[in-house]
Amino acid sequence: MPVAYHNRRRRRELPFGYAETRLALAERSDVLMVCCPGGAGTRHIVDRAVLRALGPGGLVVNLGRGSSIDEAALMEALQAGEIGGAGLDVFEAEPAVPEALLACRNVVLAPHRGGTRETWRETAAIIIANLRAFFRGEALPNPIP
Repeated sequence: MPVAYHNRRRRRELPFGYAETRLALAERSDVLMVCCPGGAGTRHIVDRAVLRALGPGGLVVNLGRGSSIDEAALMEALQAGEIGGAGLDVFEAEPAVPEALLACRNVVLAPHRGGTRETWRETAAIIIANLRAFFRGEALPNPIP
């Protein structure tokens, strides 16, 4: 199986094919793995155009940051059959998962397992807040559907 990548700059030491643009990478991919950091430079780097270029047989897998994929465009592409499916480990508005994604039969959702000490502390704080609310009989601040 050939492997290709897109980056701001070609890395000559890599033995993989290089795609000049995100669209070119999506057009030649069966599976598009998104493994980039978050931030303004990568926000919605996978947009409607990239998803359409991936095509109805293509799969997109996001292991990086939820903000890297335009979730609204992803949901539309999934529902319209413009892409074959998605595997998501991260979401735009974590920890919330959009209802439309939960209803898609061609999506695999997983809890984000990677992270930093800061994210693990934040996760622990969310769990504690949920437990406190539960034992007080209050609405959970971050319910898990």
